[in-house]
Amino acid sequence: MLGSSVELLSQGGFVVSVLGAMSVVALAVILLKSFQFMVNRWSGDAQIEEFIQALQSGDRSKALKSLEAHKDDRAALLSQTLTLADAQSVDLSVVKVESIRLARAAIDKLSGFLRVLEVIATTAPLLGLFGTVLGMIEAFQALEAAGSQVNPSILSGGIWQALLTTAVGLAVAIPVSMVHSWFERRVELRAATLQNDIDRTFLILSATPLMQPAHRAKAA
Repeated sequence: MLGSSVELLSQGGFVVSVLGAMSVVALAVILLKSFQFMVNRWSGDAQIEEFIQALQSGDRSKALKSLEAHKDDRAALLSQTLTLADAQSVDLSVVKVESIRLARAAIDKLSGFLRVLEVIATTAPLLGLFGTVLGMIEAFQALEAAGSQVNPSILSGGIWQALLTTAVGLAVAIPVSMVHSWFERRVELRAATLQNDIDRTFLILSATPLMQPAHRAKAA
């Protein structure tokens, strides 16, 4: 069955070859992004709540220590934010701008190569349709060349070969589009999580009196 499928695809011509190359690129990107999301696991809500509770009590040193065991982007953002906020010479508004910049950098890293999947999902069916149009032109040219001795098999054979490129284009685009949407949703959720962490942190920093600055605790 595999051999017949390969033989069938080989009749699709140049367009099917291009679609095949696009599918290989899409698969490589999907594997890369899956590995990235699997490796870059973020701190859970329980760890962040421990940080928030320590921050609410005014114990910034304890809040920083609660993040030390976690090396992911979410914990790093909060740790750097609190370290900057602990510097009394830095205004909180400036710290918040820097925190937002760090959050955007983390999200941009997660969004890398997603545009490639979007382009493939968009262009694959159009490329398949383009191949179908070219195939139909060739089929009707062959029909015209046959003149009065028209053989229906000439037309039908040309049509199914032409439609093959559309089928391949859709076969590439549909799964890639679904996976792209899933990755995009994961990125959106993480962006919302970082924004929520930043908002909660600065709400506490602006309202909670300083009890134990981290830099003083370290100096002691």
